[in-house]
Amino acid sequence: MNMDTMTILLVEDNPDDEELTLRALRQNNIMNRVDVVRDGAEAIDYLFCQGAHKARDPSQKPAIVMLDLKLPKLDGLEVLRRIRAEERTRLLPVVILTSSREEQDLISGYSLGANSYIRKPVDFKQFVNAVGQIGLYWLVLNEPPPKQP
Repeated sequence: MNMDTMTILLVEDNPDDEELTLRALRQNNIMNRVDVVRDGAEAIDYLFCQGAHKARDPSQKPAIVMLDLKLPKLDGLEVLRRIRAEERTRLLPVVILTSSREEQDLISGYSLGANSYIRKPVDFKQFVNAVGQIGLYWLVLNEPPPKQP
C-alpha cells in the first residue's frame, strides 16, 4: 500500500482534541490524509459508505481508525462492535484513543477487538509523542492483512 494513499480515519467529537491530534500528526511528519468524523453514527456511515458518505469508494478503506470512546449518537464501543461484526471491516486496525480512565472501557475495548488502547496524555508533548508512535507503528512498521473485497 502506498503511503500517500493510506488514509487515517479520526473519530473525534471534541474540536480541541481533533486539532491537537491533527497538529501532533503534522509535528511527526505524518502527512497522510486524515478524514474526520465527529460522532459514532457518522463513523459507521463513512466506513460502510452509506448516508452522507454513500458516494465514497468502498474499496478505499482507511489504513487505521483512531477512535474516541465518548461520542454522540453511537459510542465508540458500539462503533467498534459494528466494525468487527462486518466481514469487510473485521480486520481494519482500530486504535482507541481516549481520555477515559475507566477500567471497564479498557476491558470492553479489547474484548470487542481493539488493536490498541491509548489513553490521551494530558501533556501536549506526551500527546505528540504518543500520536507519532501510533503513526510510525500502524502506517510504517505494521504489516496489514491482504486487501479484502
